Amino acid sequence: MYYVYLIISKNKKRTISYVGYTNNLKRRIKLHNEAKGAKFTRGRKWSLLYSKKYANKNIAMSEEYKLKKNYKLREKIKNRGKN
Repeated sequence: MYYVYLIISKNKKRTISYVGYTNNLKRRIKLHNEAKGAKFTRGRKWSLLYSKKYANKNIAMSEEYKLKKNYKLREKIKNRGKN
């Protein structure tokens, strides 16, 4: 199983989001918070806002790409998480 996820980090001015995929969601979030994840995520505290499970890696990678490029959907998910 593979997961596509969206994590957020809040600071005083705005909320930053990051989209990725993994086969071990808990470990991946832990790595992001330990500054061992993607370079963009280093130095921030991240929390999981959205995840979806997929049967294989190719589908997960395709869906990750779609979510990364669809800023309207990302904003919709972020706003839903605020409520």
